Amino acid sequence: MKGLPAWLLRGWDRLTIYLPIVLAGALALGTYWLVRNAPKLTSDSAPVAPTHEADYFMRGFVVKRFLPNGDLRSELRGAEGRHFPDTDTLEVDQVRMRSISPSGLVTNATANRGLSNADASEVQLFGNAVVVREQAHDADGALVPRLEFRGDFLWVFADEERVSSTKPVTLTRDRDVFTAESMDYDKITGVANLKGRVRGLIQPPARQAGGAAR
Repeated sequence: MKGLPAWLLRGWDRLTIYLPIVLAGALALGTYWLVRNAPKLTSDSAPVAPTHEADYFMRGFVVKRFLPNGDLRSELRGAEGRHFPDTDTLEVDQVRMRSISPSGLVTNATANRGLSNADASEVQLFGNAVVVREQAHDADGALVPRLEFRGDFLWVFADEERVSSTKPVTLTRDRDVFTAESMDYDKITGVANLKGRVRGLIQPPARQAGGAAR
């Protein structure tokens, strides 16, 4: 730059000193402008409700539920299980259920298929459903006879100690047999509400040793 005036040379030198700062500032402003004006790749949307599709599967499983003191309350077994997040239910193939009441009475249930709520306190049984409360003695020592329910559909409420059905059912208590088009049994009250066309076969009490009948 020979031949240029001294004042111009000094101005050029000062410009070259601040040029990187000026360029960096211009680059930052350009980047900010691009970010503000670039189209959004995704847009905010409302949460999607879960669909009735299984989110996990189990095979040869058992689910156990315990009381606060550690005693077993119920267990649910199956050949295969599918969990549905929208209803928080578990669909079970070849379901096997066992529950123990606070008084110690044991109830077993089986069916081709079952539908359980989240904690297995309510289980719907479909196809060859059988629920059996085994014979036992209650806390007072009184004999509690064997009780069996059979039907194409049975709904077990473990905590409430209830069994209900909206379809034909057969109820067997000891040696007595009843059939009905629907039913609701409450263990706490000891009442079986049979509805529709009801039929019953009441057998005489079995004779005890010595020939005495009770």
